[in-house]
Amino acid sequence: MPWYAWLILILAIGSIVGGLLMLRDSAKKLPLSEEQLKRIHEREAEQNAKDAQDR
Repeated sequence: MPWYAWLILILAIGSIVGGLLMLRDSAKKLPLSEEQLKRIHEREAEQNAKDAQDR
């Protein structure tokens, strides 16, 4: 392969890896209230029960 093909390949891989690292660094936890967490856990339990019933 010519040198410029290697250069383009390295730049593309570097861009993808750099974007993923920036995305990971900028990720923040969502501040949820206790009520929201309770509703999420209730819905999760309901879905798990529904999935178990469907099997």
